Amino acid sequence: MLIGHVGADPQVKYLDQGVCVAQVRLATTERGYTLQNGTQVPERTEWHNCIFWRKQAEVVERYVHKGDRLYVEGKIQSRDWTDRQGISRKAIDIVVENMEMLSAKSAEPAAQPAAQPVQPTAPAAMKPEENNGEYPF
Repeated sequence: MLIGHVGADPQVKYLDQGVCVAQVRLATTERGYTLQNGTQVPERTEWHNCIFWRKQAEVVERYVHKGDRLYVEGKIQSRDWTDRQGISRKAIDIVVENMEMLSAKSAEPAAQPAAQPVQPTAPAAMKPEENNGEYPF
């Protein structure tokens, strides 16, 4: 479970058969504090790569923007690959199972319905372990 701010507009791709997948960079910040002995512990920000699938990815594409505050629940998934230069890479993603938008609703045209939390599952044919651990980003 994470609560954070979106660092950039989502990256969205449509795969074969119209399956939507979205990637969002989410920043979580731990506030700084002072220990009893006077030592200052600085604020620390972590960046998380969040992956959304299908209907939930479509909601992200339509309603989530840079700076928005999100609550996400999901599972941690790591992936390894070799890039085009032959360098081994590793990434850790949050495959989102549930999301809630915490930012105030922006001005939307009246004809558009409000977004509701969506809980889709990743499609079996599109799981990253069957695609050399890589998402299409």
